[in-house]
Amino acid sequence: MEDSLGQKHKPQEFTLVSISELASSSSSSSSSSSPVVARFCSDSGAAELRLRQETDSDDLAFDLRTSQIFRLGPVQSVCISEGDGSEEKSHSRGVTIQFRNEEESSAFHSAFDQRKKDNIVQGTTPLPNGEISFLKSKFDDKIESSSAKMYFHYYGQLLHQQNMLQDYVRTGTYYAAVMENRADFTGRVVVDVGAGSGILSLFAAQAGAKHVYAVEASEMAEYARVLIAGNPALSQRITVIKGKVEDVELPEKADILISEPMGTLLVNERMLESYVIARDRFLHQNGKMFPTIGRIHMAPFSDEYLFVEVANKALFWQQQNYYGVDLTALHGSAFQGYFSQPVVDAFDPRLLVAASMSHVLDFTNVKEEELYDIDIPLKFVASVGARIHGLACWFDVLFNGSTVQRWLTTAPGAPTTHWYQLRCVLSQPIYVMAGQEITGRLHMVAHSAQSYTLYLTLSAKMWGPGAEQGGILQSSSCKLDLKEPYYRMSQPQVYPVAQDQQHQLIPSQDVPIQPQDLEDADLMLQASPNSGAPLNSLID
Repeated sequence: MEDSLGQKHKPQEFTLVSISELASSSSSSSSSSSPVVARFCSDSGAAELRLRQETDSDDLAFDLRTSQIFRLGPVQSVCISEGDGSEEKSHSRGVTIQFRNEEESSAFHSAFDQRKKDNIVQGTTPLPNGEISFLKSKFDDKIESSSAKMYFHYYGQLLHQQNMLQDYVRTGTYYAAVMENRADFTGRVVVDVGAGSGILSLFAAQAGAKHVYAVEASEMAEYARVLIAGNPALSQRITVIKGKVEDVELPEKADILISEPMGTLLVNERMLESYVIARDRFLHQNGKMFPTIGRIHMAPFSDEYLFVEVANKALFWQQQNYYGVDLTALHGSAFQGYFSQPVVDAFDPRLLVAASMSHVLDFTNVKEEELYDIDIPLKFVASVGARIHGLACWFDVLFNGSTVQRWLTTAPGAPTTHWYQLRCVLSQPIYVMAGQEITGRLHMVAHSAQSYTLYLTLSAKMWGPGAEQGGILQSSSCKLDLKEPYYRMSQPQVYPVAQDQQHQLIPSQDVPIQPQDLEDADLMLQASPNSGAPLNSLID
């Protein structure tokens, strides 16, 4: 990380056609048609863009830490510098830049972005064995501030950390994955991404890590320092750094990343993106990641009780004389609103009416941008005749250690975790016969509230004689907000056999991860037939 720790670049110059200074409330605009020399340099210790006109001896200087550039056209851009010293964001200076051609415009933008990235360490405040930048982070660019504030407030409270620590499937599996793979940790540098209470950092230190950098952005960082200091045999090898992984700088690269970035449906809260950013910023080329891959499992389900429960929530709005007011005009909106909530609970796996399929995310090579929009084609074959009420989802993650490959699963029928499972309920169920093909799509689009909008479509094709000439027989769609689930977190309900018919336990489809998804595909053979995860993922 020599470049990011302050190694200076040689000055780089560009010739511009002209610049025009933007007007502000206290000044008038000025422009010059004479040629301008743009120079990237670090003469003052911070990365700067200096603009000098041939007819003017004074430079216009832009601190890259607080400046942004935007394209106005193929050969025109605007550079804006954020002001400081006031509570509200302001812009102290801005100029429009005219380039000679598109090629020079692209080269200038690339140099601007590279200088800003490589000199992120300039103008930072040191923390113990780490630093945090004053720059507006990539996290802040894509996440709305109100969501981030609530998110970090939530995880800054001990009661919520306790809830996760008391998930013994989660915590015990992490502990086993680390301790069974001591060879991956002994004498190695570890970065704990989103360290929370610091429990994973302490596990890594127990396994013999040379040093652990525990990066935590919430106020929980202070509690982590206290907890780690209370374990003096380990504390000398752990440094807590308060800040976002998008912002902080570390004095050395990591041999292994450890994190618990999973949310509901694996992707909720969008922390996987931070995990991937930490990989790109801190991890050696051949370093390890714990967890290594994640899989989202999906299967259609039939649950008449759940469907009726969700639909009945809107009955309140069918009242025609509620204190003299007719509420029925809002019944349709309320009905759709309740079906826009994914249901989070633990359900009986016998409610599944087809073998599950899975979508793989390999954390070692997935790009951050690929997590913004996840599109999953669906295809199932009904094992029983039933009325399909929606799509059930769960996930598992693999710790691909050098000694032991261990899974953490949230599958129905496995010991319940604090993630439970998730179900997307259709407001219009579809009917299928045994052996009938079910197709569809689950499209997940990230939004700035640290979650995803889900677009689900399930369709049943014609089945039987003449099906080859037939198209879609039935189709049902829904739009859901993963940020606003219905927490129905009871234990799996015991349903009477006569609900529709007796469902057998449906095994998952045989969808092994291909070598292009994971180099060591043979280890996937350990997966259990029910959840796609081996039984050794449970606590011993």
